[in-house]
Amino acid sequence: MLKQVLDIYELLSDAHIDGARVLEFLKSRGLTEFETRTIRRKEGTTDFVKIVIPGREGKKSGRQASTLGIIGRLGGIGARPECIGLVSDADGAVTALSCALKLADMQSKGDVLKGDVVITTHICPNAPIQPHKPVAFMGSPVDTIDLLKYEVDSEMDAILSVDTTRGNRIINHKGIAISATVKEGYILRISEDLLDLLAWTTGRPSQVLPITMQDITPYGNELFHINSIMQPCTVTDNAVVGVALTAETVVPGCGTGASHEVDIRNAVAFCLEVAKAFTEKKCRFYDEDEFSRIVGRYGRMNVLQTLGKE
Repeated sequence: MLKQVLDIYELLSDAHIDGARVLEFLKSRGLTEFETRTIRRKEGTTDFVKIVIPGREGKKSGRQASTLGIIGRLGGIGARPECIGLVSDADGAVTALSCALKLADMQSKGDVLKGDVVITTHICPNAPIQPHKPVAFMGSPVDTIDLLKYEVDSEMDAILSVDTTRGNRIINHKGIAISATVKEGYILRISEDLLDLLAWTTGRPSQVLPITMQDITPYGNELFHINSIMQPCTVTDNAVVGVALTAETVVPGCGTGASHEVDIRNAVAFCLEVAKAFTEKKCRFYDEDEFSRIVGRYGRMNVLQTLGKE
């Protein structure tokens, strides 16, 4: 699926790219269920993109197979006019759209997943740069909470949140890593099923992204966040796992020439193998019985999904 990654990378490497052109390209490859809308704020605009790939026994066909959500999280794919070309932060969008393209190509050849896959991201080639330590992040003309209203779909039974995570000193590994599962304010144990799929698709030992309590709280509460990778968990009760594109060195989100196509290919492969297994009930994000026991002993932690007290 490196071919699909290269196709999407070239498609997005355009100062004038927008959601309509992205969907036009995907339509030419056989996709039919998608939408785009422009979100306008005084700081600028971005184009939200949603793509649904129906499964043979998914909800779209009136059946009950589980639906996986794949969210490409980012501030923007470009920081024009300050920076020319795709920025490091674009990898979330490239991964999500490459997943859609690969699934389209698979369906055209007769390989249809059991359940539906819902893929969301947004396209902004001229997002602002945001100060952050140890290196600058990409900002967005649209607030995170506004983006999440579009990115997190009610049909998603579990979510993979894909985000570039190179602007830190926490994980020093080039490739991809996954987070622990987060659900309703709890950071749960890391899914053994997902660790297996990560190792199989990369051919390397599984890497884990450390996350903290701050990381699973909403942006806007004046607490430090490693980045926005876990933000979908603040607006859903379903399980969320972060899929991080990582590096051995600290790389700013607004850095250009920092994307590594083979790493993105590995992220796509992982997401698609999870989609296959999850929709066939061969992969669990968390242990439901254990989660019930945790809640029974310690109560709800949904307060961490809010901004908390002033």
